[in-house]
Amino acid sequence: MPTYEYRCPQCKFKFEVKLKFSDDNLPVFCTHCGVKAERLFSPVPIIFKGPGFYITDNRKGSPEPSNGKAKKGNKEE
Repeated sequence: MPTYEYRCPQCKFKFEVKLKFSDDNLPVFCTHCGVKAERLFSPVPIIFKGPGFYITDNRKGSPEPSNGKAKKGNKEE
């Protein structure tokens, strides 16, 4: 279940509530004063996992020579 962060507009108390996706539109009330709370939105962190996301990932092994010759698999004329 996703966790949502709420803040009370009256007492400024911040709290988290776990809701189902089907319960997303239900009103949430402050646990201290009982006033309807506002949902807070914050950026979601992005985590890149696996190879290929960093500049150092593609530099493994020995570099290929760049002397102008054709690469392996191509015919030289």
